[in-house]
Amino acid sequence: MPTKPNDLSTIRDLLRYAVTRFNTAKLFFGHGSTNALDEAAYLILHTLKLPLDKLDPFFDAHLLQDEVDAVLRVIEQRADERLPAAYITNEGWLGGYRFYVDERVIVPRSFIAELIPDQFSPWVSNPDKITNILELCTGSGCLPIMLADAFPNAQVDTVDISADALAVAKLNVEEYELQDRITLIESDLYTNVPENKYDLIITNPPYVNSTSMGKLPPEYLREPQIALAGGDDGMDLVRKIVAGAAKRLTPKGILMVEIGNERAFAEAAFPELNLTWLTTSAGDDMVFLVTADQLQ
Repeated sequence: MPTKPNDLSTIRDLLRYAVTRFNTAKLFFGHGSTNALDEAAYLILHTLKLPLDKLDPFFDAHLLQDEVDAVLRVIEQRADERLPAAYITNEGWLGGYRFYVDERVIVPRSFIAELIPDQFSPWVSNPDKITNILELCTGSGCLPIMLADAFPNAQVDTVDISADALAVAKLNVEEYELQDRITLIESDLYTNVPENKYDLIITNPPYVNSTSMGKLPPEYLREPQIALAGGDDGMDLVRKIVAGAAKRLTPKGILMVEIGNERAFAEAAFPELNLTWLTTSAGDDMVFLVTADQLQ
């Protein structure tokens, strides 16, 4: 690490140093940023409490030595400890929403989040008639908060088996002042869920197959493994979710499940279902939909 105060004095200097440091350390970027430059810019701006979308005006601003030291500490923490940036800053971003995160939950990321602003059109024809939503495996509570915003007449029951995760979700629900509309439930999937009928069941469950779990980059190993591991074929929890959905959905209800790169395993697990694959920024393989009719 540089020792002389004038070694690194501007944000431009620190950005260059951080990108080199991150690339030399061969960091993995999969928790918001996709490259060393974007991640370095985010960490520097956040540490200096500057607007995250305004790097240029500050590029050549000379920093105080304690500011330089604070940024260098963050850069070294990211490079040496392989901590995802979100755990360093205690914030994750998804669909324009900011969420508090720490190592009790996985860093918010979901292809379902891309579909929420359009209220799942065309599969949901009248969003105002959506009154009950169940969201399973909530983690930080990011998806139920987005769902509550998108479906203003809905009550959302949201579930996680981890009390630690629910403690984080509670912070985020309170931050968005949605305590009256989102109910947090500690439960192994449906076990402790009320005997309600839901218009939508939404889930981004653990789905990483055991072979892939063994190949995860160090950054992913810093996350709660219970939130990632889905068994031999990644479908252990997905099977239970699909099996239990039939009696939980309204007659015209919809189940939506995110399964990442596991489409082949999902189709093999449910050969009797004609899974509908939804289009996201990653293609047509990440999220499937099943109707209540199909599950009867």
